[in-house]
Amino acid sequence: MTKAVYYEGNQRLRSGDAPAMEPLPGEVRIAVSYAGICGTDLHIYHGHMDHRVSFPHIMGHELSGVVDMVGPNCGSIKEGDRVTVMPLQPCDNCPACDAGHRHICHKLKFMGIETPGAFQKYWTVPVETIVPLPDNLSLKHGALIEPLAVACHDVRRGKVAKGDYVVILGGGPIGTLIALVAKASGAEVLVSEINPHRLELLENMGLNVINPLERDVVAYVEEATGGAGCDVVFEVTSSTAGAELMTRLPRTRGRIVVVGIFNKPVPVDLHKFFWRELEMSGARVYEREDFSAAVELAASGKLPLDTIISTVYPLDQLAEGFRQMESGSSVMKILIECQ
Repeated sequence: MTKAVYYEGNQRLRSGDAPAMEPLPGEVRIAVSYAGICGTDLHIYHGHMDHRVSFPHIMGHELSGVVDMVGPNCGSIKEGDRVTVMPLQPCDNCPACDAGHRHICHKLKFMGIETPGAFQKYWTVPVETIVPLPDNLSLKHGALIEPLAVACHDVRRGKVAKGDYVVILGGGPIGTLIALVAKASGAEVLVSEINPHRLELLENMGLNVINPLERDVVAYVEEATGGAGCDVVFEVTSSTAGAELMTRLPRTRGRIVVVGIFNKPVPVDLHKFFWRELEMSGARVYEREDFSAAVELAASGKLPLDTIISTVYPLDQLAEGFRQMESGSSVMKILIECQ
């Protein structure tokens, strides 16, 4: 047996035993080093995704670890390899999969939601989900690869190029990583955020910031771009205010990428799309190439990843990590040490 933390509904978490699953053919068992608490985990914790989980449920999908045991038919993966996981299990038998878009499979299972996740000492996963980590990347930083892959995918969807003026609406963990990836791509970046702690943190990372409660974002961007507007907007707030603002910022034929999850329809000014021939894209998760880009970027040492990690808790204090996440005021990314 091993240890895990179970979600039992109604914001209840319980530490307990879990079977140390021996890997079947095509499976690998990971000794989980660190696992990050994600906004999705918080949604599960608050009961918003109870229809997708099986109780008791082990959450978590952002992780790093070391291969502990390898089942048959696992290719070159071996014990002792340092790895992370791309936590998607597509059906390979739907129109999206047939079109090559397995990451947004119509019947996609997201590991840590529809299946048990990483908040446990040992996690057995399909070998095809394994992503190797280089030796020069710390395991703490390795636990940030999954959200960094989200950011790499978002920036790729936005077709961000060197010299672009990019605005990110929302400076939480994903918005911050999008800003860092866009800046690393050669773009000029502005992050709109209202949380004072995050504004200070973003500035300390060398990012330009603006508080929309204190300054007019549209006027600021127009002045900065000579009246043209920005090249790309990333909407990461999932708010009605963000949906309203995102159409007022782009230049003619500018681009909008919707990253935030809107659970209900919100008003969007379609006249702006007509008037300036705007483009809008959705960005859901990531593809394998985004994980490769994230690993390469993290290993380069160009990103201030230590600054993004707010706190590290041991596995049996996962509930405290969720309580700190809920406070929101001074948190960016919380990691759980699972060994």
